[in-house]
Amino acid sequence: MNYTPKQLQIMKFIQEYRREHGTSPTLEEIGTCLGIHRVTVHQHVGALVKKGAVQKLAQRSRSIEILDREFLPKPAFRLLGAIAAGRPIEAIEDAEAFTLDELLPIDPSNAYLLRVTGESMIEDHIADGDLVIVEPRNAARDGEIVVAVLEGEATLKRLYREGPDMWRLQPANASMSPILVRPPQRLEIRGVVRGVLRRY
Repeated sequence: MNYTPKQLQIMKFIQEYRREHGTSPTLEEIGTCLGIHRVTVHQHVGALVKKGAVQKLAQRSRSIEILDREFLPKPAFRLLGAIAAGRPIEAIEDAEAFTLDELLPIDPSNAYLLRVTGESMIEDHIADGDLVIVEPRNAARDGEIVVAVLEGEATLKRLYREGPDMWRLQPANASMSPILVRPPQRLEIRGVVRGVLRRY
């Protein structure tokens, strides 16, 4: 949805106010905090209503409701505590919560998913059938897990520089050997792994 700078400022203010107070601000509160007259706020809110960004009930001072999903609270997963995968520990419930935006390591509009086949990265906890979240990049730092294309075939490995013209594609599986890439072989990096998704 396209907003003018002032409309965007009002939307962000309403969003933050609702997060802090659990209710919507009045037109006077919006005007006071943003330094604009109540009449001007009324005009901007009217324009937002026409755009379908908010709705406002008549004869009520705190009736502005956000409709634009971009400004609505994100669904959150509650963190209830820690669970032992070794020795048992005391179960303690926490009050933290995480939204999907916080759990995902990257903006979905700048990433893609690949389904993993094979066990070459199993010691990095990437198993057959997992989905990896990949950030499109054509370069990587030593040790990063990359989507590499070699001789027309794609593979998922850790990348290490072995010299000015040589690379090592290292599997995370002790039973498998690394792939050494030397000229005239051509290595192409298509992306770097930023996360793993697994369903049971």
